Amino acid sequence: MNRYPLWKYAIIVIALLLGVVYTLPNFFGEAPAVQVSSSKVSFKVDTATLGKVEDALKAAGVQATLISLEGTSIRARFETTDAQLKAKDIIQKVLVPDAADPAYVVALNLISRSPNWLTALHSAPMYLGLDLRGGVHFMLQVDMKAALTQKTDSVAGDIRTTLREKDVRHGGINRNGLAIEIRMRDAAQIEAATSVLSAQFPDLLVTQSPDGAEFKLSATIKPEAARKVQEQALKQNITTLHNRINELGVAEPVIQQQGLDRIVVQLPGVQDTAKAKDILGRTATLEVRMVDESTDARMAELGTGPVPFGAERYLERSGQPVVVKKQVILTGDNLTDAQPGFDSQTQEPVVNLSLDGKGARIFKDVTRENIGKRMAIILFEKGKGEVVTAPVIRAEIGGGRVQISGRMTSVEANDTALLLRAGSLAAPMEIIEERTIGPSLGAENIAKGFNSVTWGFLVIVAFMCIYYMVFGLVSGIALGVNLLLLVAVLSMLQATLTLPGMAAMALALGMAIDSNVLINERVREELRNGANPQAAIAIGYERAWATILDSNITTLIAGVALLAFGSGPVRGFAVVHCIGILTSMFSAVFFSRGLVNLWYGRQKKLQSVRIGTVWRPESSAVATTDKE
Repeated sequence: MNRYPLWKYAIIVIALLLGVVYTLPNFFGEAPAVQVSSSKVSFKVDTATLGKVEDALKAAGVQATLISLEGTSIRARFETTDAQLKAKDIIQKVLVPDAADPAYVVALNLISRSPNWLTALHSAPMYLGLDLRGGVHFMLQVDMKAALTQKTDSVAGDIRTTLREKDVRHGGINRNGLAIEIRMRDAAQIEAATSVLSAQFPDLLVTQSPDGAEFKLSATIKPEAARKVQEQALKQNITTLHNRINELGVAEPVIQQQGLDRIVVQLPGVQDTAKAKDILGRTATLEVRMVDESTDARMAELGTGPVPFGAERYLERSGQPVVVKKQVILTGDNLTDAQPGFDSQTQEPVVNLSLDGKGARIFKDVTRENIGKRMAIILFEKGKGEVVTAPVIRAEIGGGRVQISGRMTSVEANDTALLLRAGSLAAPMEIIEERTIGPSLGAENIAKGFNSVTWGFLVIVAFMCIYYMVFGLVSGIALGVNLLLLVAVLSMLQATLTLPGMAAMALALGMAIDSNVLINERVREELRNGANPQAAIAIGYERAWATILDSNITTLIAGVALLAFGSGPVRGFAVVHCIGILTSMFSAVFFSRGLVNLWYGRQKKLQSVRIGTVWRPESSAVATTDKE
């Protein structure tokens, strides 16, 4: 009657083993470390870089407990923070000789002290929120002048297209600072152009002035429109940062505006600090321009002449210079998606781009009008442009599908797609402050939070053992298993634990023990009604299950509602709460029944069970205590 088949005990053993394996990393703590990552796609972090780091630390006499190459980054672990800070300065000096053009990101980090066998099983500790562990704090300065410059370039392109569509002739359109200059030959052209600009571009302030024998229209963005551009740039950058951090998988980030041109980013419980800093600091934007194929441009590429007016010189990844026109045909704003892939013919890694309606239309027109000419796709990172590819246009390209190739590796294609997919920045940003922030409530309050869970657990177990005896001990063991599985699941999911999450953990203990109380009282009730001990155990668990299921489902619904509609600390509470309900149902019913069956189920002539005092209704003032 009260026997589990072997497969059920196998499930219990497997669950306990997984619980122990994925809970253990939380007890080893973290060690100060220095992490090295690549700042540019053209620089690799490999065994050669690892050798440089090891030699530099050895020459300086700084002892690292562990130096390893993990994926695309190097992590050097140290015993003390003093050694960590000293090592960072040494590595920075060796790998980044030019601070203005860093090839690598050298950042402080904290890594788990977990042994290698746990790491090999992908067992990692939980993230801790800002209120428990702290995290990384970044202050980003948005370059508002660059935002206006980029907007001016975009408007200049729109003006060129509009005047061509309206059949208004002009002598050339150029950007001079934040002003767009349009050269005109006579008064009729000026009147026609002014009429078009006032109708199509109400945010521009247009003035005219003589320019030798010709005339010149100067268009600048109005002050109120400029402020709107800056506000939109700030909002777009905040949205882009959210997208990029979501790609990194950072839990519960804080991203908010500070002042008119600054953004604060706080990353709680982040492990890969170097990668986060790299992604946030990179201002990857995409521009499509035509290659200047004039004789002067060719001479500039060969280094035998200056770059012609209205053009700029950039390098391909192979180091070959390319002179492109300043006029921007498309920008990253016209992208709707970017995914890495492989070319169907050459099988080399590529990035597949999808353009919006406006971008697809412009790209189609440009490729139709420039067949046989070269088009350059330029990726700007940290203000420096690099020509990803400069193919010859063979035919008109429609449909809004564009493919970028250019001797990229799979990792480079993935990184480029991530940056472009996350959204282009409306304006470049620079990290002006970086620091590690400590727990907001202090170490004393953190200790109190853990102590509240620990003492609550011990008091509950003590009460259950006194009141329900052997069944109380079983309930206490089941409660410990519930806490073990809860921490293990949170660690497996790499969830972020905050103080509200710890409150939910304490609540989960109460919910779990409540289920055991229902079971124990059901068994007592069956004993009072005269059932034999084996029947009382079986009926008690079966009848209590319906009540436990109902109560947990209703509580789970409330937790899901908090998870769906809450944010920040509320979501942290809801995650732990929902997981705690599921683990409590396993431990309080399935696991505790297994222990009871193991202890009592194989006793064929069981006369009594230790479940505390059973008050029988027929003996009004007499209490009997069942004993084994």
